Amino acid sequence: MRDEALDLDLVPKAIDNSQVVREVDPRSSRDLWLLVLLAATLVGGLVLYAWPSLEIRQTTLARELMSKERERLLEANRKLRLEKAALENLRRVETIARRDLGLVTPAPENLVVVEKPRDAPSGAQLAGGAEHAPEGRN
Repeated sequence: MRDEALDLDLVPKAIDNSQVVREVDPRSSRDLWLLVLLAATLVGGLVLYAWPSLEIRQTTLARELMSKERERLLEANRKLRLEKAALENLRRVETIARRDLGLVTPAPENLVVVEKPRDAPSGAQLAGGAEHAPEGRN
């Protein structure tokens, strides 16, 4: 008899579970929300940790670039000041005037000395009225 019982248990039975409705477990929904909250907290903490570090790194890089640019501009300024001083050298200007432009020193009787006029004191009126006043003065 035991052999017959074993044979019956081994035969597959057709089971139709299509009509079975599974209930939703409220604990699984709660566990899912807790998992989402935990993940959001971890991501938020990571962002709050990494963001200032990234900003500090970008600021340091910008400061280094600006420092290099400042040094380059200071060197260019120094070179331009030297070039300006060389170009303003009166002996050089006189040499160019004589050699390249063919200018000569005028005779003493042809010299005219022009002095810069002094500024009129405040409240003073210039002779000739406003229509004869130089530009910028009244």
